[in-house]
Amino acid sequence: MQTHKTAIRDCQKTLCSILIQLCFLLIGCVSGQAAMITSYQRDTTPLSTRHQAIAYLDQQTHLSASRFWPKIAPALFLENLRNNVLHPLDIYEGRSTNFCAYAALSYLPLHDNPYDWVKFMIQLYTKGQAAYGKEYFEPSKEIKQAAGTLRFKGELDIRPADQLWFLTLADHFKGYLNFFDKHYDIGNENTFWAAVNFAKFNRMVRKLFNYRVEAVGSDLIRPGIRTLYEYLSDELKTGTVALFVNNPVLYKKKHSWIKIGVPTHFIILLSLEEVGDDIAFTYWDYGGRSRQIVSEKFLKKIIFGIAHITRKQTDAH
Repeated sequence: MQTHKTAIRDCQKTLCSILIQLCFLLIGCVSGQAAMITSYQRDTTPLSTRHQAIAYLDQQTHLSASRFWPKIAPALFLENLRNNVLHPLDIYEGRSTNFCAYAALSYLPLHDNPYDWVKFMIQLYTKGQAAYGKEYFEPSKEIKQAAGTLRFKGELDIRPADQLWFLTLADHFKGYLNFFDKHYDIGNENTFWAAVNFAKFNRMVRKLFNYRVEAVGSDLIRPGIRTLYEYLSDELKTGTVALFVNNPVLYKKKHSWIKIGVPTHFIILLSLEEVGDDIAFTYWDYGGRSRQIVSEKFLKKIIFGIAHITRKQTDAH
């Protein structure tokens, strides 16, 4: 009888031990899930306001000339940053350069997170190096000597902060178009050294600003979308749309004849509307808004890549 009771007690102890271990295991799993949720919640797109960015710039009253960027005067640098924050559509890649992709992606921080962007720019100017998003930037000596000296580029000539920004991005990010020309020499802003292919553009947006990017199309093959107007309209409702287009064809005076080409230019689609049988599309390009009325067939011919860019947001559940 005693042996039987002892056996029952041993079974009870064993069962309690198992239950306790299961409880700890369950707690561990819940904690792990909580940690995963917390991590996911932190993985959001940083946002700030224009007011915060301007307030930060107002504090830079004693900004000294940078020993890292000897050709950029601090007063012109701050004026350029302020103008970009107040008038984000004015940012301009420069005449005859390959900076269009860098100007196009600048649309995102200048509209959604100008405060972090100007902080990064000030630190890069004062320290010669800085981190932004998932990337750490330490531009080469050649880049630091060139920024502020670019000439015959139109409005870009008098925008030293934009020169610094574009040159730094081109120096840091590389794609297959840059394979044979990875080191900056005078005039390389006009060459494949600064060129951007579609995959490189999307990678820069993800790594710098932590957006979600859903891309269709490529550098050579157009996206196979049957109803382009409906597709682009739906994408505009939920995010920013960047288009990789055949630029020479886009600016032809007559769209009745379209030759086969390759994409060379990035634009930001701002709005879309039907005008009879045609489509009126408004887009950012070359430092301002442009509007054209074209056929859907023409749009399908010139668009090679569509990047749907949306903010990562905290999970509410």
